[in-house]
Amino acid sequence: MRIDSVLLNDWHPVAETKDLKKQNPLPVRLLGEDLVIWEQDGTFMVWADLCIHRGTKLSLGWLEEGCLVCPYHGWHYDDSGQCVKIPAHPEQKPPEKAKAKVYKTQIKYGLIWVTQGEPEQDVPLFEEWEDESYRNIPSGPYYFNAAAPRMIENFLDVAHFPFVHEGSLGDRGHPEIGNYEAVISDDGVVADGIEIWQPNPDGTGVGSKVTYTYKVFRPFTAYFVKTKGPSFAAMYAVCPIDEQHSKGWVLMSMNYGAETPEKEIIDFQDKVTGEDIPMVESQRPELLPLDLQDELHLRSDRTAIAYRKYLRRMGVTFGTA
Repeated sequence: MRIDSVLLNDWHPVAETKDLKKQNPLPVRLLGEDLVIWEQDGTFMVWADLCIHRGTKLSLGWLEEGCLVCPYHGWHYDDSGQCVKIPAHPEQKPPEKAKAKVYKTQIKYGLIWVTQGEPEQDVPLFEEWEDESYRNIPSGPYYFNAAAPRMIENFLDVAHFPFVHEGSLGDRGHPEIGNYEAVISDDGVVADGIEIWQPNPDGTGVGSKVTYTYKVFRPFTAYFVKTKGPSFAAMYAVCPIDEQHSKGWVLMSMNYGAETPEKEIIDFQDKVTGEDIPMVESQRPELLPLDLQDELHLRSDRTAIAYRKYLRRMGVTFGTA
């Protein structure tokens, strides 16, 4: 399967750092490729999950003497990916070719991000997360049997709030979406001034209109912030496992509600995402159509329209039709 260069050269979240406390090494999958993550003394390595010798998955192995050991023949790979020990031939220095395929990785927002290529940009900046006046609460991962573009477009869509999330994010008695603009550039999409009625937007129990700004930073990374009243922002970081399976994290930052337990906020996000999953998984075609003639669109769909145009501009074919 050919993968778009824009995706190979981007950063994608694949796991949380805390996952390695439960399982080290850890198998993951990104853009149809099996990867292995392992951690040694606080450093995280992400490699192709493949021993160069006989193609066994390194994620089935274990850590020993500061190395990741292949479970099939015991080959030891150091943190640079180089094989440094072949038990069947202890006197032989492993050849230079005996090396794992190593990918660049970095840690941000509690997630392990990896690129399979040569990125020209850093991991997207989540400004509120870096602001000490905000409280940061991660949630997820949320697994969808759906393409990553479908997940992002659902995140950008506020018109479904009154129906899929009635009583929490929306009210069927107030389904109207005000007029707004969505601007596309090579840096992504910005949609400003999106107004919708919510029954309890700030935890006071009083319904009112809320104004959102949505942004698409990368093909599979998006963000919103409520721009009136107390500030609540969220970054949606999606890992494209393969064309029809994805997982995402909702990273939340807020400058109010310090008295609200973190678990209560995460439980709320779990509920909201749980309502989204069957909707997104039911969508047909399964891959997101980029030809705007294939479906009907309204002015309330401007963010989604802009997202589809952006994907086409960036040359994204993975997860699209």
